[in-house]
Amino acid sequence: MGTEPSLTGTSPGTSTPGPSFEVVHAVLSAEPISVDCAIAAVESDTAGAVVSFSGVVRNHDGGKPVDRLSYSAHPTAHQVMADVVAQLVAEHEGSGAATPPVRIWAAHRVGPLEIGEPALVCAVSAAHRGQAFAVCSELVDRIKAQVPIWKEQFFSDGTVEWVGAGE
Repeated sequence: MGTEPSLTGTSPGTSTPGPSFEVVHAVLSAEPISVDCAIAAVESDTAGAVVSFSGVVRNHDGGKPVDRLSYSAHPTAHQVMADVVAQLVAEHEGSGAATPPVRIWAAHRVGPLEIGEPALVCAVSAAHRGQAFAVCSELVDRIKAQVPIWKEQFFSDGTVEWVGAGE
């Protein structure tokens, strides 16, 4: 549904080649997203670690019961998602010793979601767990902070709240 960056290789001009990165998937999706699919997409024979994150819709917020929610995205959100991942890759490529590729998969849902459904799924594979954890954590933080997506929560008492719309 969105533009996927095609980034592989190492940074030019580095004396010690660093890890290469491969962005397998970086999109917004109106369709359900799966942690299992994300993990399968980044796994490889060279990866010693696969780290995944699934942010799921919970049934409460601020002490109030939540029935469901909906995510809305700015028209530029697809490109921002691709840019956020590309920037992360650009900052990490060329750092450290040469290693097998770090593979990245990320998707954020838009539209209506029910309790328990994944809203944000990220998976990262790398030669070692430290790098996989670090890249996945940073990826999640950047997507949540920079991609213009707003959450509309529908509470059991009939009230509605927008989260992130005023930021």
